[in-house]
Amino acid sequence: MKKLESSITNMVIVLVGVALITGAILAYVNNITTGPIQEQAEKTLTDGIKKVMGGGELKVASNDTIRQMVNGKEALFIIHTTQDTKGNALGAAVESTTSGFGGDLKVLVGFNQEGNILGYTILQTAETPGLGAKAEGWFQKDGKGSIIGKNPSTDNLTVSKDGGSVNAITASTITSRAFLLAVNNAYNAYKKGADSNSGATKVNNNLTNK
Repeated sequence: MKKLESSITNMVIVLVGVALITGAILAYVNNITTGPIQEQAEKTLTDGIKKVMGGGELKVASNDTIRQMVNGKEALFIIHTTQDTKGNALGAAVESTTSGFGGDLKVLVGFNQEGNILGYTILQTAETPGLGAKAEGWFQKDGKGSIIGKNPSTDNLTVSKDGGSVNAITASTITSRAFLLAVNNAYNAYKKGADSNSGATKVNNNLTNK
């Protein structure tokens, strides 16, 4: 009986020791990888801002978070206000997230001072493999559903199936709707940030995926 109790005690001691060592290793790995991961994320965002603002030399003057109600839910938008090297305002790059077919779809959209779309890039997607890459090019200047140069306040940036002016990705209407909703919401947040006294301009906030 004593031998059995001794074996159980030894087993518990060994398991606790293994757990402590494993925990220490995981904490160490997390500590040394957190920095590089964060640096890479910041670089990706910086490169994305430059890309969606049309390239060229620029600097981010401010990073503001806007809270806005979208379809009855509070959503957060991050507005990166940009300037050229001489300090002249260029517009802003706005981070906007909506729900796509497979999960969250996060985009970064660049607007000039008038609210015209300069460019966009997809920061995060949970869509079907390959579909996210297709969306990255579909709505660009040379894409079949180009939104570049358009203004959400004057152009109906919804899919043609819903009466809008944008051709949806082939066989991917839900993803196209989610993307355009993110763009329209980004514009609303940009206008709210640019004119906080009058509030956000309401543009296609009631879109639904069917």
